[in-house]
Amino acid sequence: MNKINQEVLLERAEMEFLQGNFVDALRSYGLILKDYPSLDEAKIGVYLSDLGVESREEAQALFDYYQMIKEEKTNAVEIINGLLDSLNHSKLDIKKLLADPFEEQLEYEDGIRYSDFIKLVESRGSFRTTFEDIMFSTRVMISNKDEFIDFVTKLSEEGFDEMVLRYLDTTSHLFGNDQDVLALYNVVKGHR
Repeated sequence: MNKINQEVLLERAEMEFLQGNFVDALRSYGLILKDYPSLDEAKIGVYLSDLGVESREEAQALFDYYQMIKEEKTNAVEIINGLLDSLNHSKLDIKKLLADPFEEQLEYEDGIRYSDFIKLVESRGSFRTTFEDIMFSTRVMISNKDEFIDFVTKLSEEGFDEMVLRYLDTTSHLFGNDQDVLALYNVVKGHR
């Protein structure tokens, strides 16, 4: 009976989170932890709900990523905790990277130009690690079709196929019937 109650409570908390009711979700996850203090799902829910109060997009992106990896990786909770820890550090790194003229810093405060992102990848030596470090704290600002194709292709090569499909579905209309962009759907299929 406890397992059913636990699952029902988790479902309710998750629905509150998905509806953007982060304060209610935080309360529900907290109540779950009271009865099940070692339940990882509830711990992650508390962290993400708290983050959602400050930044809905970051919390939702991290939640989506957690849902994607939790069945595949035994250390999914550790990965999310690491990402949450690096979230604050990467915000500082991004601000240092964009510390060009004051106007430019204001223009890109919530994002990083793709060319600067690639420089960061080169300095760190890993597209995947760099992207995971910044994906919840900032946006990669794509300014042309070539950057978009390169970015989406690299995301797919690193196994972010679900994210790639979301990018394609939400932005491909900006490129009309451009065959190079539409061909990116095949790139994703090629990595499955």
